[in-house]
Amino acid sequence: MTERKLVQHCAPTLAGIKTGNIFRCPFTSYVELYGELRALNRRLAPKGLRIIPLRVCRGYAMIYVYRPNKLRADLAGEEARAILAGYGYSGDVPERCINHLRSRLAALGDFPHEIGLFLGYPPEDVRGFIENGAKNEKYVGCWKVYGDVDKAKKCFERFARCSRLYAEKFDSGSTVERLTIAG
Repeated sequence: MTERKLVQHCAPTLAGIKTGNIFRCPFTSYVELYGELRALNRRLAPKGLRIIPLRVCRGYAMIYVYRPNKLRADLAGEEARAILAGYGYSGDVPERCINHLRSRLAALGDFPHEIGLFLGYPPEDVRGFIENGAKNEKYVGCWKVYGDVDKAKKCFERFARCSRLYAEKFDSGSTVERLTIAG
């Protein structure tokens, strides 16, 4: 997994303005993949970032980059807890919830709809997506919006600006450590 891929797909999380990102990463060796993830975690965990495989299949891994403190706060909200409880999650302990998400990914073979909560999407939008069967959204950006469109648009613009800036800085020689904000 290249650091460029990490910056390309996860800039808002590296910057501390988003809870998490998921991206697909091809690999040729399990040993190399897990070695790269361990090395990245050693470098970035002190800044409050975790990088884990959510799912590993033949030739690719679904990598989850997240901020445990932000995830803990997101999952502690009443609406998020209610959504998760409906899918068999117990409590709001991030590690336990991530393990249950992994199980659901393996069982379903597709993205469980509640995954948006692990990425920092507003619970009202996650609930709207679930209840509307991914239809009837008010707006589409980084996710389908069922709630506050103006707030979501501002968020999408912020993420896009961050991604452009991080790509430029990385291309100019900044390291992933330097780009990762402590938090």
